[in-house]
Amino acid sequence: MVLVLGGTSDSIKICELINKKGFCNRYILSVTTEYGKDLADGIAKKIHLGKMSEDDMEKFIMENKISFIIDATHPYATEVSKNAIKAAETTDTGYIRYERKSLLEDINYKGCRFADSIDEMCEMAKDGGYKRILIGTGSKNLAKYRENLSGIELFPRVLPTSEVIIECEKLGFNADNIIAMKGPFSKEMNVEMIKHYEINLMLTKESGAAGGFLEKIDACEECGIDVLVLKRQRMDYPNQTSELKDIEEILDIWKDEAKFDC
Repeated sequence: MVLVLGGTSDSIKICELINKKGFCNRYILSVTTEYGKDLADGIAKKIHLGKMSEDDMEKFIMENKISFIIDATHPYATEVSKNAIKAAETTDTGYIRYERKSLLEDINYKGCRFADSIDEMCEMAKDGGYKRILIGTGSKNLAKYRENLSGIELFPRVLPTSEVIIECEKLGFNADNIIAMKGPFSKEMNVEMIKHYEINLMLTKESGAAGGFLEKIDACEECGIDVLVLKRQRMDYPNQTSELKDIEEILDIWKDEAKFDC
């Protein structure tokens, strides 16, 4: 049995690839949110919902006879990857990390700067004297933004789920500030949002092509506003690729060894 760690569009691509190879019943997709589960509905037959600690993952691997892990979690879900790597080592389970390619080398906009942490990003935002900030880093760190950027008008762009919106409201955001929309967004849509909300700074993550990263940068450049990018935390993965063909090669080896019908 194969364990796919996901909840992202990348993990859906891998599930589709596994299905195509004839392993529909021989893998489990693990996601941590209802949104991730909904994303995979109708694609993955077996879905595990919920967060797993290192011990939880070890137990899951043993109980489900997992022989290989394909880690396709979000580039910023580092804790999940750390737990998976340790659990794979402890249980002698194969592991490969699939991570979307970084696009930082493709940026030449002078108004784009980089931060290694949310705290550093907040300090840079405060020092810049910005008044209206579009937060495009998701809902996870909104409390920290709210605490460190008091006095600045914040516009979080978040998933349109009741759970996320309720959390935004608890933090004091109201309907005038919450932008509840599912991405990725085109350059044109980003431009319209920047203009509509009179944004003068965007906060974003190094999300890659799947997250519409360059479209955000291009929109900021067209509008002449600054953008701060939260860089990915660098990890020493034991086995890593950004190419689906490498995952396909592994699946081809398995397919030669056994036939699994959908």
